[in-house]
Amino acid sequence: MAVTLEQARTMIAETFKKGHELGLKPLSAVVLDAGGHVQAFEREDGAAPGRFGIAHGKAYGAVMLGMAGRAQMARAEQQAYFMAAMNGVYGGAVVPVPGGLLLRDDAGVVIGALGVTGDTSDNDVKAALAGIEAAGLKGEE
Repeated sequence: MAVTLEQARTMIAETFKKGHELGLKPLSAVVLDAGGHVQAFEREDGAAPGRFGIAHGKAYGAVMLGMAGRAQMARAEQQAYFMAAMNGVYGGAVVPVPGGLLLRDDAGVVIGALGVTGDTSDNDVKAALAGIEAAGLKGEE
């Protein structure tokens, strides 16, 4: 199974909808496939132009390491040298904080990642989970 464009668009739209319901700052969201390639990206009006890099880094770290943002952050706190080395391996493209969520199919296989940024990392996760649920997928934060 792969993340479809329709699922990616649903995730982004519902992530933004949840962000509005929660009164969050303007969000940006990217969906990556299991190979780390961009499936879809959107940046809400008013979101900083550099948010693509942050959203991408959150999702890219999740899919490339097979470890969601919260787990990456915990690993960085426990073994900073490990995460620094991993970031070096991936050309500095990893942002190891909450907001990079793994996408899993019904069998638990990683099929991609959703990266959300714009508000606090915890709020980014809340919005992302709503988007993932709306797309009928399972998210790991």
